[in-house]
Amino acid sequence: MTRTPLIIALAAAAALTGCNKEDHTIVAGGPDAEAHNSAVATKTPVALPPSITASKSYRCDDNSLVYVDWLSDGGARVKKSADEAGTLIAAGAAELKGDAKAASITFKGESCKA
Repeated sequence: MTRTPLIIALAAAAALTGCNKEDHTIVAGGPDAEAHNSAVATKTPVALPPSITASKSYRCDDNSLVYVDWLSDGGARVKKSADEAGTLIAAGAAELKGDAKAASITFKGESCKA
């Protein structure tokens, strides 16, 4: 019975010897908070990506399907399947002619209907 308190005392002493005995001062803003705040204030605003205004599927003359996500900036994201990320096409590009309201578009010179 006398060994149990002795073993517990030795285990506690061993645990305490591993502690770091340096003094620590915790400051609310950190050591460089003022420099960080001024750097954040001088950064330019972040521009968000365009949102999807419409998603449509089109059947082209060669009987293939094309999926188009129309974007708010006038561009589009064209996909071969509904699952993939697709290819971003800028507004006014010659590769894609049409818009989200049109019943038919031209993609890579081929006519496609909604």
